[in-house]
This record gives sequence, structure tokens and C-alpha cells, in this order.
Amino acid sequence: MPIAQLLPPHIKEIAPGFKVRRSLPAAAMQSIGPFLFFDHFGPVSAAAGENHDVGPHPHIGLATVTYLFEGAMDHRDSLGSFQRIEPGAINWMTAGSGIVHSERTPPDLSRSGWRSHGLQLWVGLPQPHEETAPSFQHVPATAIPCWFGDGVKVRVLIGELHQYRSPVETLTKTQYLDIEAAPRSTFVLPARMHAADIQHGCYSVDEAIEVDGVVLPPFTLAALETGKDTMIRAPRGARYVVIGGDPLDGRRHMWWNFVSTQRDRIEQAKTAWRNQTMAQIPGETDWIPLP
Repeated sequence: MPIAQLLPPHIKEIAPGFKVRRSLPAAAMQSIGPFLFFDHFGPVSAAAGENHDVGPHPHIGLATVTYLFEGAMDHRDSLGSFQRIEPGAINWMTAGSGIVHSERTPPDLSRSGWRSHGLQLWVGLPQPHEETAPSFQHVPATAIPCWFGDGVKVRVLIGELHQYRSPVETLTKTQYLDIEAAPRSTFVLPARMHAADIQHGCYSVDEAIEVDGVVLPPFTLAALETGKDTMIRAPRGARYVVIGGDPLDGRRHMWWNFVSTQRDRIEQAKTAWRNQTMAQIPGETDWIPLP
């Protein structure tokens, strides 16, 4: 069977009225490659004045990866970064030793109403880099390389495909592809990108697809078998992503927004956030308390 494991999502409310489908972590599998968190939100329409903001909150030991299909959000963090995130851009925030950020609806959209649709993933940092200095990378949509096949457009968000390489810098081998597929088109994930020591997953955000002839319904993350070409067909057309890369170098402890190989490091982060001794976002005074 070409699909090694199916990971159906569970629903989480991350802000009042704002729900996501969460596929990772799962009871059956903590991670696929370095990815240990997979949230799919929307598509959802919001009326003028609705508040879907996620206020200041902390992270350690991971990198967040934000990608939008529709809508926009304003990113602010304790490094002083401010970035309007729009569809097609890839945003990689390395938390490392600790970062605080907020994700808010831009004022122009909040006044008029908007649609929101996207993915937020977390990547576990390799053990030697868990406490690396925090940083933020933004790559606009115009700088993302695209590979075109027969009926498919593949945006190479992270990593590489057929000599097309993303400008996003990572600390371990990582791949993230956004595929727009016409009806009855087929995309081949090459075996060399899918070697026995590399893990991959596939997820459709709209229509069912077929993975080596096996139907994969939308909103279900599939962990793929390794070591051979994988044929992904879109009978009705689809928008789907492929994620993968080097497996994590050991199991991670996860609590709220904190990831670490050491339980006591998470306890330290809890105390620091509770006492508000972590770095602050310039100009922001509210904060999300520990759950």
C-alpha cells in the first residue's frame, strides 16, 4: 500500500470562532520528516469587525511555517519584525531559544470583511540547534520558484524539486511543495526525493486525490511509503501539498507552544512566560496566558 498511515484531523479552536483542522501531532505518529505540527484553517469568511486575532504568545525549540491561499495576516514578533503575510508567500520563523509573536487581521480587511484559508506548520529544530538565536524569514510569492509539469504547477516553497530550489534557509533537509493540479493530471514525487531515510506526507485542501491508485480524501494527511516514485493523480483537479524531509533526531516533548527534547526546558519556558520575562513585541501590551 503506497500510503503508510492515514492521519485524519481533529478540530481545535485557536481563537474565538476560529477553528483549525489539526493533523499533527497524532496518536499514531508525532511527525513526518521534521514537521511535527500541521494546522489547516478555512476557507472561512469573516464579516467586518470580527476578531480572529491571535495575540502575543511564545515559542521555543521549533520553527513556524505560515502559508496562505486566501486572506492576509500581520505578523509581529519580539525581534521587531513586522510583515504583512499574503497568499503565495512563505514565512519561516525560527523560535530557537525563544520568541514571541502575534498574528492579526490587517486593519483594511477587518473593516471590510475577508476570507481566510491557509496552513501553519511547525518544524522541530535539530537537537544541536534547539537553542539557536531566533530569526524570521519572509520570501514573497514572486520569489518562489515554480516547476510546471503536464497539468500541474508546483511551487517549491521549501527545499528543491528538479533543480528548482527555494531561497528559504533551513537547518535540516526539508521539503514543502504546493501543487495546483488540473483535472486528470498526475504529479510524480521522484524516488530520489523520497529515499528510504526521507519521510513525506501529502494533504489536499479541497478535492480527493489518488496516491498510487489509492483514494486520499481531502483534509486527511497521508504519511507515504518511502524509497520509490509516488504517483499523485487529481481526477477532478485539486490543490494539495507535499511535506517531508529528514526525520527528527529523537522524540520531542510538546506542551502548548513549546517543543524540546528536555522536559525541564519546557518547565523553564512556562515559568518565563508566566512571569513575563521573555522578550516582548514592540508596541503590543496584551498577551495570551498559559493554558
